[in-house]
Amino acid sequence: MVGHQISLPRKAIALGSAILLGVALTAVSASEAASSPPTSTTRKVTNAEHELVFHVTEGKSPALVLDAGGGLSSSYWRQLAPRLARATGSKVITYDRAGEGESDEVSGPWLVQNAVSDLEAGLRKLGVTRNVVLVSHSIAGEVATNFAARNPGWVSGAVLVDANVPDFFTDDVLTAFAPVIEQQRAALLAQPSTKKNRQLLAVMVDYAPVHRVFHRLAWPANVPVTAIVASGTPFPGSPEAAQSWRDAQVRFAQGAPNRKHVLADGTTHEGIVTERPDIIVQAITDVLKAVG
Repeated sequence: MVGHQISLPRKAIALGSAILLGVALTAVSASEAASSPPTSTTRKVTNAEHELVFHVTEGKSPALVLDAGGGLSSSYWRQLAPRLARATGSKVITYDRAGEGESDEVSGPWLVQNAVSDLEAGLRKLGVTRNVVLVSHSIAGEVATNFAARNPGWVSGAVLVDANVPDFFTDDVLTAFAPVIEQQRAALLAQPSTKKNRQLLAVMVDYAPVHRVFHRLAWPANVPVTAIVASGTPFPGSPEAAQSWRDAQVRFAQGAPNRKHVLADGTTHEGIVTERPDIIVQAITDVLKAVG
């Protein structure tokens, strides 16, 4: 954003804030299904009295840790994970954050610090405490940013897949989002309680203050990162909001010489993983080469 007050149409904000909360779902294309996928094993890890489910395809280091957006589970990567294992030979790890997929729910607000703690516990249990490459979509970009800042010795590089970056969450954006977040909260409370709805409500607690803190967070200067940006933003109904998202992604990529911006033509925020897996595989391959 370029320092002016933004006024976003409410329908556009509603769609965008839903995606930033991680509500987006991606369809599975049968043409992407691979034959003879590499074998994946399931591991259960306990942290702070709740159980988390991790899926591991064995391979060499660096390990690739794939983290989906909020409201999504490890199944989001079910096509890309085996493809990455074959293309890179790396260990590939997917997992369900607390309250997602097969992992236990945790009461109270969603806190990124707790998500980072869960990921730390899982990787320790798996013996992966160095030379990690994070691959993070949507709200998982917040987990990646906090994890990399807290564990620089663990993280060798990252690929952010149309992910939330600190640069986007200015006061103007958060002010514009505030009434829509409250409307969505009221709508969810009026619906039957489901695991997914409970997670979304947990993310909405103190949304603006939490993201003001995220806005001030810096990506570690020594960790190379590629930001893959979908050509279709989370705000198709608002050109101004869409441009703010694009500008923030560019600013983030320009923040250090070891960062790269990649535009994934013909993609949406929701479907980028299945629409252009080739771009994601290439970006990860490039990061692996850079980190040796």
